[in-house]
Amino acid sequence: MIASLVPAAAPPLRDPAARRRLVGLLAALAIAWPMLSLSGFDPRALFAGDNLRVIGGFLAGFLPPSTAPDFLALLAQATLQTLAMATAGMGLAFAIGAPLGFVATRALAVSRLGPGPGQRRGALLRQAVRSLLMLLRAVPEIVWALVFVRVLGLGPAAGVLAIAITYGGMLGKVYAEVLESTDTRPARALLEAGSGRWAALAYGLLPNCGQELTSYTVYRWECAVRASVVMGFVGAGGLGQLMDQSMKMLNGGEASSILLVFLALVLLADAISHALRRLIA
Repeated sequence: MIASLVPAAAPPLRDPAARRRLVGLLAALAIAWPMLSLSGFDPRALFAGDNLRVIGGFLAGFLPPSTAPDFLALLAQATLQTLAMATAGMGLAFAIGAPLGFVATRALAVSRLGPGPGQRRGALLRQAVRSLLMLLRAVPEIVWALVFVRVLGLGPAAGVLAIAITYGGMLGKVYAEVLESTDTRPARALLEAGSGRWAALAYGLLPNCGQELTSYTVYRWECAVRASVVMGFVGAGGLGQLMDQSMKMLNGGEASSILLVFLALVLLADAISHALRRLIA
């Protein structure tokens, strides 16, 4: 009787997936180590005495940030140019990606509701659109920028078109995948009841994934800002071109001011994303 009142000892805590996680970790290390060797990356080189002195001297040149009035005026102009390039490019990318993503979404395919001659045509159309999206995003925006700089000359127009093409493919692909990964039963019920595809999208899919789509779109705008900066190094203007000039002149103070502007733009994108998610919620 007394023994029955004594609580039994708790079984030892053990993670049932520990062995599987250990095997996965070892497999990842077995794959990553040869990749590091092939890339020529050696972390020990960063902590060598001579290299540390060189890195310290280089970083010291970035302080203090430049606050010269003439440079700040150029910085403000380049920032506006970069924002305009990224925003215009994303606007065109949305105009490309949203319709293509809508067509590629299987959840909105009326032909999939039942047997009929339109099933094969619909599947071929969706596959063709997905192939087009893959082609658009396969070429990096920096390559498109180099091409358009040759065609249009130096300036932001090349960057806008480069962002529009590459990011249009990315948006279309992710939009289609997000719409298909959500609960598609409301959209299917609307389509079976005779509703149009636009109504099925607006009332069946978007209420469940509107926040995710908005967050990803704003994130892509943030990526477009960074891409605009990179494309400035090949003549597309904006902060990248100003950064290129500062680095070539070995002016670390100007470079650090530009980096601070980069940080402010990322914080701005996060604030916009948070505000839009709260608005949609």
